[in-house]
Amino acid sequence: LDRSESALLASLVRAPNACLVQVARRACALLALGVDSEECLLIQSMAAQGLRHGPARHAIGGDAPHLARRLLSAPGQRLVSTLDARVQRFAVETLTRHLHELNGRQVEDGALLVLDNPTGEIIAWVGSSGGLSNAGEVDGVTARRQAGSTLKPFLYALAIEKQLLTAASILDDSPLAVTTPAGLYVPQNYDHSFRGSVSLRQSLASSLNVPAVRTVTLVGHEAFYRQLKGLGFDTLDRDAHHYSYALALGGADVTLLQLTNAYRTLANGGWSGAVVTTPTAQTRDDEGEQVMTAQAAFIVGDILADPAARALTFGLASPLATRYAASVKTGTSKDMRDNWAVGYSDRYTVGVWVGNFSGKPMHDVSGVTGAAPVWREVMDFLQQGVEPAQREPPEGLVRQRVVYADGSEPAREEWFVAGTETATVTPVGSMAGRPSIESPANGAIYAVDPDIPRDRQRLTLRARAAARTAARGHWFEFDDGTRLRADAPQLWPPTPGRHEMALVDAQGTEIDRVRFEVRGLRRPGSGLASSR
Repeated sequence: LDRSESALLASLVRAPNACLVQVARRACALLALGVDSEECLLIQSMAAQGLRHGPARHAIGGDAPHLARRLLSAPGQRLVSTLDARVQRFAVETLTRHLHELNGRQVEDGALLVLDNPTGEIIAWVGSSGGLSNAGEVDGVTARRQAGSTLKPFLYALAIEKQLLTAASILDDSPLAVTTPAGLYVPQNYDHSFRGSVSLRQSLASSLNVPAVRTVTLVGHEAFYRQLKGLGFDTLDRDAHHYSYALALGGADVTLLQLTNAYRTLANGGWSGAVVTTPTAQTRDDEGEQVMTAQAAFIVGDILADPAARALTFGLASPLATRYAASVKTGTSKDMRDNWAVGYSDRYTVGVWVGNFSGKPMHDVSGVTGAAPVWREVMDFLQQGVEPAQREPPEGLVRQRVVYADGSEPAREEWFVAGTETATVTPVGSMAGRPSIESPANGAIYAVDPDIPRDRQRLTLRARAAARTAARGHWFEFDDGTRLRADAPQLWPPTPGRHEMALVDAQGTEIDRVRFEVRGLRRPGSGLASSR
């Protein structure tokens, strides 16, 4: 490459689909050339000649071109695959039609995978939306995308397996701030509201974010990371501390192939095996390993198939509600750049991804409106003529009627790992009405802004109770003896240094305590110029 060619290619990296005039202008600027210089005119001509066609949409032939490209290595080669042509063609048509229905929502791409649960055979592999896409040759089945909420079932399965939680356990869905090495992590639910006391069953089925983050703090993000690696998520190529607590909400890249096969593991009672693309006599007992207990996998699958538990977020009438037993989970990544629907029946596991290969966010398209209708239609097609089967629970499970002492949820029959069953669930801690400190967060570090007058800066002190009522008759008490009423939020002038603040009741009994730090310049004459 000569100098001009190199500059032109370097300019394309920033925006490969930019107009030719802009690409040439950037190349000239990169070489510090005047727009009328001879070399810049040469670059403009080179761009016009070499890039004149711009981005092209190539017709991709065949029913499964992306898988064919992976399997075939020579012209004229013939290979028998596991694909079912009837299912493959229906899946292509269904995905394309639903993406057409999302016209105007800035959605171009999608991918779909169908697996046979016992054997791992790939029944359908749809890598892209073909002509609808600006990048139709990209294989969406193997492309890395953000997981959204689709990893939550594996988190709760781990908590159940470790007997830290049960499906009936009460979780706290209230404002949360977690201190991490990168700063405060403040998770939000999809609709930016909080439900208070919610069972694990409802938290998972309705895809609540805050209870999931509280659960990963309970089981440990390192343990959750190890479990995901054991499930085959080898795209987690950073260490556990890099992902931290955001791993609970899908703050990691996965592929549709990995994700769908991990849900197949749930369908197979925690037994994980590789997928296959050529016919084989393999069954799940021939190869693979038990990566989670059958009891945890069954309970999570039962939750994901529960329309009543799902109704809190999705309502009773949604594409997720099937007439046959099917467990399904949706997911939506940040800024609606990806959405997913992955689920399984007794025989098949279907995974769907909808989004844009370019990374552009979609317009008001979530997992339940984008990917879920495709998942439902393909799953319905697969279940035609199949007799509905009752899922048999594995040994080691107990069916127990539970009653919630605070009436937060109606009494119901629930599945428990033997030895963890209970007849009455009583919320504890702040969920039972005990006030706690909501702000500042424990371990937080705040900084005084030197460009804003000191008397205009304040830190909010706020307490809460489970019922979201004021902490009446309570006080904020600092380590220097300062006391402020906790009945309502207080605006406290931040003083540089390390602080401890307790929440005490009218009798002076400590209920909660936080430690935090304020960094910034001290006032003139206070001694030290700055505070750590």
